[in-house]
Amino acid sequence: MKLLIVVQHRFQHWTPPEWFVQRLRRDFPDIEIMQFAAYADAEPHLSNTEVLITWSLRPEQFAQAQRLRWIHSPAAAVHALLIPEIVASDVVVTNGSIVHGSVVAEHAMALALALARRIPQAVRFQQQRLWAQDRIATEVPRPRELADATLGLIGVGAIGREVARLALAFGMKLMAVRERPERGTDFLPDPTLSAKSADQGGTTSVLVVGFEALDHVVAESDFVVLAAPVTPKTHAMINADRLKRMKPDAYLINISRGALVDEEALAAALRDRQIAGAALDVFDREPLPDASPLWDLPTLLITPHAAALTDKMWNRHYTLFADNLRRYLNGRPLFGVVDKLKGY
Repeated sequence: MKLLIVVQHRFQHWTPPEWFVQRLRRDFPDIEIMQFAAYADAEPHLSNTEVLITWSLRPEQFAQAQRLRWIHSPAAAVHALLIPEIVASDVVVTNGSIVHGSVVAEHAMALALALARRIPQAVRFQQQRLWAQDRIATEVPRPRELADATLGLIGVGAIGREVARLALAFGMKLMAVRERPERGTDFLPDPTLSAKSADQGGTTSVLVVGFEALDHVVAESDFVVLAAPVTPKTHAMINADRLKRMKPDAYLINISRGALVDEEALAAALRDRQIAGAALDVFDREPLPDASPLWDLPTLLITPHAAALTDKMWNRHYTLFADNLRRYLNGRPLFGVVDKLKGY
């Protein structure tokens, strides 16, 4: 059996470290394990590869991989892998969403806190040696509390459910948009929390709705957090119309994929003060070009696709993949299996 690892990325931290492969060879001595930095070197080995770790695969490459049975992506998003040939095949696709859930959720809440407590403004005042207590307290948007604020969560997968857990721990009200709202709050650690549909009325700390109620959630939220995969339904779903629906003192946070946001519309909304601000960790084009107008928006907090980056990230990747590899060898169900038709 051959395991092939081909993870090309300009950012070294996204590629498996040397110890990752060494440990796999130690723990699975009966498997032939090969790693390449580029497909040009790996392509001769595709024909007899059974398990592949990669971000993407072109149709002609997939056609070569006649023995391929399982593809694992270290990323949470797998839209680059879901070419029609792979979707129509029996090849199983898994992703790393379990690995990223808790730390990306922490980053989302860090961004929410930074926006709410006006940390970016405080940093700019520090750089100017200004004791700006009065300005921070009185300038709009004013500092606010997370407790009792409403968080509109779009997507409740591995990352979204962790965002929900942390938001509730901060005492926030939660409005969650999910593909199957009839499943209620099964994404929460406390399944006894009652979810109500938008037309049931009453008050509840958790409201679960479908995507048809997205406009309602956007209009009622103080913080809108995007944690949904890229699908035809979610592509550019935060557009000019939905930004106009947001409260003037609300914030947008994207820790999913840049394609979910119309960046030109967001830049216009921030320039016109339609919303209080935004925080983006992901962008439609990365790295964000120097000429992008997003860099110059004072109410936009930018982090460079860093939400998943911690010193323990590849340790968690190894734990997940090694466990799944043992399951694969023993014919047991895998963790993190992607529904190829749904795209996540």
